[in-house]
Amino acid sequence: MTSDNPLASQTPTAKPLRIVHYLPEIRLEHGGVVRAVLDWCTVFSQRGHQVTLITYQGKDMPTEWLAQQPGKPRGVVVPEPWLPTRPLGRRAMKVADDALREADMLHLHAPWFDGNRQLANLARRRGVPYLVTVHGMLDDWAMAQRGLKKKIFLKLVAGRMLDKAAFVHCTAEAEWQQASKWFGNCNKVVLPYLVDLKPFESLPGKESGLALLPPKKRDEAKILFLSRLHEKKGVDILIRAAGILRDKKIAFTLMIAGNGEAEYERSLHDLVASLKLNDRVVFLGLITGITKISLYQAADIFVLPTHQENFGLVLTEAMACGTPVVTTKGTDIWQEVQTAGGTIAQTTPESIAGTIEELLSDRENLSERGARGQAWAFETLAVEPLARRYEQLYWSMKKTLNAER
Repeated sequence: MTSDNPLASQTPTAKPLRIVHYLPEIRLEHGGVVRAVLDWCTVFSQRGHQVTLITYQGKDMPTEWLAQQPGKPRGVVVPEPWLPTRPLGRRAMKVADDALREADMLHLHAPWFDGNRQLANLARRRGVPYLVTVHGMLDDWAMAQRGLKKKIFLKLVAGRMLDKAAFVHCTAEAEWQQASKWFGNCNKVVLPYLVDLKPFESLPGKESGLALLPPKKRDEAKILFLSRLHEKKGVDILIRAAGILRDKKIAFTLMIAGNGEAEYERSLHDLVASLKLNDRVVFLGLITGITKISLYQAADIFVLPTHQENFGLVLTEAMACGTPVVTTKGTDIWQEVQTAGGTIAQTTPESIAGTIEELLSDRENLSERGARGQAWAFETLAVEPLARRYEQLYWSMKKTLNAER
């Protein structure tokens, strides 16, 4: 079966779906994949479905999920693998098998985890259809990093898992065009992340975000980067752009929120020091919750100069706060972002600096761009219609399996 529109002519069931997700580590510092999975589980549980999230590292799993409170997703932490390739052990697979016995479908995330292969095989034996969301990990830039190792893993392990999936899920057509080169499964579905925008419906104001800055910095133009600190995010490009803006005598503060590997964080601090930008750049560390939303509001511009991003949850969060965004064509949804008032720059310090300078010079246009982005976020990512489309997708998987039996 092939399908460009698996959601057509499907009627969701009135009976709650029983959905199992697997993601090895629930650690928010790992970025958008974790946030997306938590949002998926939250929204579907709120809609009355039975949701189980299996992981072996539950650092940021909500405590009520771990307590398996009624009406909440069921968080299950299995023993952590000890072998270098990270396959799930016997005890973990027993827990997963018990969960799949009662499941209608399995939702797997990213192609590189060995546990996904194991659970996919288990699901096929149990007659449970599964969906794989690739999360941008088969994008061209991503595949160029340690490419030989990834190609071998795809050939020996992940390729079969992808080919046997009921559907392979991407968040944008641009992502599918890149990813589909690496497997033969034509059963695609392209849907945005299911983002829980409830925390953004009633914004807290700028105060707690501004409180993170020294008083003398609060009245300057504020440029925000908020994401995992990783080389692919282009933080170094933004820091070099800050040097160009400083040399042009533009008053601003660059706020860098997030954390990453210690060595990479040190390299960013060293770069700031070498460019003599210590008075312009503030490292805030990992910021979450209400303070994160307030920080978006406090910023004049949000910048993500990424080399690769399949969706960019932080872009949609910033837009939901009415904050104008700047990103690059490394973001698979860059065309959607541009349509929504975002600005697309080249992945160079000069282009990023020039874009920021131009935007700051026209405050009226900047405000209009922020309003357009906010309207787009709440219209395109509205939970109710998007959740229905995911329900239809899941139901189509179950319906197809029943027809094949």
